[in-house]
Amino acid sequence: MIMISQHDQEIVTDSIKAGKIDAATVSEGNLVDEVLLSMHRTGILKGIEEYIPDHRERRSIPFSMIVTLGIGAKMKIATSMTDIPFAIQSAKTLGELGYCMWDTERDLRKGLMDEGSIRKLVEKYHAEEWVDGYNQYVQKHVLSRMEIEPDIHILDVTLVEVNLENANYEDAEVVKDGDGAHRGYKLATLRGICGDRGVIEEIRFGSIREHDFKLSEEMLRTTLVFKPGDILLMDRGFIDRKIINYLKRERGVDVYIPLRKGMDAYEEAIKIAKPTKTPDTAAQSKPEEKWSAHPNPKRKTQKIKRVSNLGMFWVSEEPEQDVDLTGCVVWDQKKDEYYVFVTTDIEARARQIITTYQLRPEIEEDYRQIKDFWKIEDFNSRKKGVIMFHMMCVLLGYLFFQLFAQTLEGEEWAGKSLPVALKKYISNEPAAVIICVGQYFAVYKLLEIMQLYASLGVDVRARLDVILRLA
Repeated sequence: MIMISQHDQEIVTDSIKAGKIDAATVSEGNLVDEVLLSMHRTGILKGIEEYIPDHRERRSIPFSMIVTLGIGAKMKIATSMTDIPFAIQSAKTLGELGYCMWDTERDLRKGLMDEGSIRKLVEKYHAEEWVDGYNQYVQKHVLSRMEIEPDIHILDVTLVEVNLENANYEDAEVVKDGDGAHRGYKLATLRGICGDRGVIEEIRFGSIREHDFKLSEEMLRTTLVFKPGDILLMDRGFIDRKIINYLKRERGVDVYIPLRKGMDAYEEAIKIAKPTKTPDTAAQSKPEEKWSAHPNPKRKTQKIKRVSNLGMFWVSEEPEQDVDLTGCVVWDQKKDEYYVFVTTDIEARARQIITTYQLRPEIEEDYRQIKDFWKIEDFNSRKKGVIMFHMMCVLLGYLFFQLFAQTLEGEEWAGKSLPVALKKYISNEPAAVIICVGQYFAVYKLLEIMQLYASLGVDVRARLDVILRLA
């Protein structure tokens, strides 16, 4: 039988002195627990219950604890539902989270909850509930509490693939491209740049057949993370004049996006920028029309030039709504090829356009990590709601580690992936002793328990010896 205890150091100490001790364990730190405790200390973890509904009838274990167990399991790269009950085994960590759970039969290896209970709960949710819960929790609670307000956002969509040969994944469809056939779903993410790191601020989950822009459009129109003066980076897959007009006019957000070859605006930009002389002899050009070196030192064969008033060459069905565009033409002299990037910020210079857009690959690094290291596509259920629960826990774990790496206690892990950090982690946390008495528990530092032990009578020491030997 599992008992749930609440923290009360005074009651437990008095009980120990009276010889009343039910259970004890010795706890040592680990990196995942450090991350979760850091999030707990900032008040982030408890906000989960406010934005994700609890569908249980009996609620002996807090819902935030269940989701935290799920996040902890994903952070330990344990993808199975059976791993969730074992995600946090440190009594000290559980204690600081506000609860201590111990087994009156002294068989803690069974975990804090059984797998069947967790699976039964998770299956009550639709995928959309997890998506909506993630978005509200991150935007209204996490970013607000951490005082994070990104000014630059990156939109992208990635495939979430399942076994091509298994047709039993709920709502999973098949598409074919140059790389072959794929079965699965699509995940759209909005990433906010935050210092040297980024946070996935909002997500959408849909069919693998759905166009990237269609999956993302509603998010762009309604997201709470945009504010006037912000910047949005998108790739060619999201080219849509109407949404660019809307974001600039209605939300005050400047879009940066590359143009496709063959577009009128692309062709006109090159005509305007194309040199009649070599870049070194173009001294007679206006200041904004001079070719200059590409700001990336690795692109030594490329030159850039600013081109203004491109809006008239990209006309929508409502021309009166079309906002003006400023472009940067990139000329690869070695290949004699041109690339055009445009922005609705008509004051932007060529160098600014390029250096800003070069931030976009950061979201591709997010996808690489959550797929290769965090195993976001390693599903152990074919039900869409369970799949989305797994993905939400991975994304929250990834977010928590990003935030932890920006704290003083986690700064040594900045720039490192979690799997690398787990391998290099050495705990500096001194061992602690957790003692449970009925409905209460207390966490004692080693010196504290030694001092307490020395003050006890012989009979009580003998009782404590037996308990600690079993711990």
